[in-house]
Amino acid sequence: MTQPTIRLTVNGRIHEVGAAPDTALLYVLRNDLELNGPKYGCGLGECGACAVLIDGLAARSCVIPISGCVDREILTLEGLGSRSDPDPVQDAFIREQAAQCGYCLNGMIMTTKALLMRNPKPSEAEVFEALRYNLCRCGAHIEIVRAVMRAAGHAAEARD
Repeated sequence: MTQPTIRLTVNGRIHEVGAAPDTALLYVLRNDLELNGPKYGCGLGECGACAVLIDGLAARSCVIPISGCVDREILTLEGLGSRSDPDPVQDAFIREQAAQCGYCLNGMIMTTKALLMRNPKPSEAEVFEALRYNLCRCGAHIEIVRAVMRAAGHAAEARD
């Protein structure tokens, strides 16, 4: 039985994907489109490792069926910037060395990007609130918050 073809816009490009409509977006991104920024963490939408932006909002791709993504703009970590020209959020995470194992990093960066798109100058409390459902088991939280504050233009405040 052939799967229906579903059209998705990912990182500004249109992709025709042959998959069941209830297939989780995460599986299509990783397996069909070979985008490995979003990670499989819990599979329940609880940890944030699979976060992407859908129409500018952070979303957990492990629990979103691709049928719900038609005619929407999907942005993954790979769509933010490049090695030679990183997005300001990526640059801030690099400068603050805000990673240990790096597994949560995709979710932290994508959630930060969504936060800064809606609130370019968040307070530290707003940063904590935005990231509270992104799990990091390595304990890089201080560096992550510093990176978010740097990306928001609060670099001096983040060091205090």
